[in-house]
Amino acid sequence: MMRLGSARAVAVVLTASIVLLGGGIGHPSARAAPDESRCAAPIGREFERATPEQQGLDTQRLAEALTFAADRNRLNVQIFRHNCLIGEGPTNAETGRVPWNVWSVTKSVVSLLAGIAWDRGELDIAAPIDRYLPPGLGDAAHRAITVENLLTETSGLRIGVVTEGVTGVVPVDPFSAVQALAVPFATPPGSAFSYSQRNVDLLSYVIELAVGESLQDFAQRELFGPIGIERGDYYWARDRSGHTYGYAHLTIPPLDLARLGMVTANDGEWNGQRIVSADYLRRARAHSATSDCYGYLFWLGPGCAENPDFLPADAYSMSGFGLQHVYIVPSLDLMVVWTGLFGVHTGRGPTGILQYGREPAHEFFRRLFAAFHDSPVPEPGPYVEVPQTFDASAYFDTDIALAVFGAGPAAFPGCNVLSCLNIPLASPFTDAPPGCVLLACVGTDPRTPGIR
Repeated sequence: MMRLGSARAVAVVLTASIVLLGGGIGHPSARAAPDESRCAAPIGREFERATPEQQGLDTQRLAEALTFAADRNRLNVQIFRHNCLIGEGPTNAETGRVPWNVWSVTKSVVSLLAGIAWDRGELDIAAPIDRYLPPGLGDAAHRAITVENLLTETSGLRIGVVTEGVTGVVPVDPFSAVQALAVPFATPPGSAFSYSQRNVDLLSYVIELAVGESLQDFAQRELFGPIGIERGDYYWARDRSGHTYGYAHLTIPPLDLARLGMVTANDGEWNGQRIVSADYLRRARAHSATSDCYGYLFWLGPGCAENPDFLPADAYSMSGFGLQHVYIVPSLDLMVVWTGLFGVHTGRGPTGILQYGREPAHEFFRRLFAAFHDSPVPEPGPYVEVPQTFDASAYFDTDIALAVFGAGPAAFPGCNVLSCLNIPLASPFTDAPPGCVLLACVGTDPRTPGIR
């Protein structure tokens, strides 16, 4: 989950979105809405709607929260309560179908795919990845990492969040999962939480091996298609070996991102069809043994990642670079999904933008909760900046950067930007359809006919 400085002009041109979604079917702490007031998941392209007043919120105050979000570079806003769309941002008509890079929200989507593979008996969460890797690929220590280590970000691999991700952004990665298998260990697997990019690329590759097909084919058939996301709607980047990135680079319209949030908030069901088991999602939303803030690639609880510290205890989120979020609050049957380009207001420059990423969400939810007829939390007061502790060195690792070029202790033998294990590599920049750039997809292409 990386962040950059605010760039309103770029954001306005490329556009993105904010979405709040109602969820929590079957959650023990959810406030059940009367059957007649709860909306069904959409069958077609449009979500069912209700007025804010019908779902317990004041229309004018809700509009003020949406206006605030738009002022903070949140370019598409949808608010759902009890599964009903009750509020939208002022630029939603222009941004709803524009695919936007949701960055590390992609990790949570990979978690859902892992859950589906687990439900089908094709992926054993407790198993070492040795069970799935081709013989001879990686040493014994790396092959002993478990699937659950990858899901909980406890593989123990050294990290350099920017260094790991920048070669996917460029993009020059030959084979990201293989590159992960050479990263030195910082801690024993399972002993400590450490937020890694390569870690989730390795998980994506393991899922592919477990299910016997490409991650994107599996995702379209088992997850995206059943909830109404068409194959031509999105672009999901691959490395030069043809394997899908897990850490980021799912470029998807906000309206489709809302569907992924809704099926998660509804405990894995979509209009009576089971997509992912409630059992898996309970595991995914449970704190790991090494982090009070993290489950299976989801951020859990108030005060974690960009989750405001006054959210109800059962809140969780998908969170990505530049402040892309799906916020879900089961006890309120509420979900918030937004995309955009930062929007942090701080007087402390670029490091303040990076450290105080919770500021927009704090001020937004403060206004949103004030819109409830029965406010769910006491007034938290304005966001307060704590003393700066940002350490840029934690984001960079020289050995990981050099490894892409086949040099240094983190390089996998026989794998570099020119060749990798005798696998044919695509040229850099050839994977993306025309019109798909770093932040968004604009324009049309035969491979992505749904993109506008």
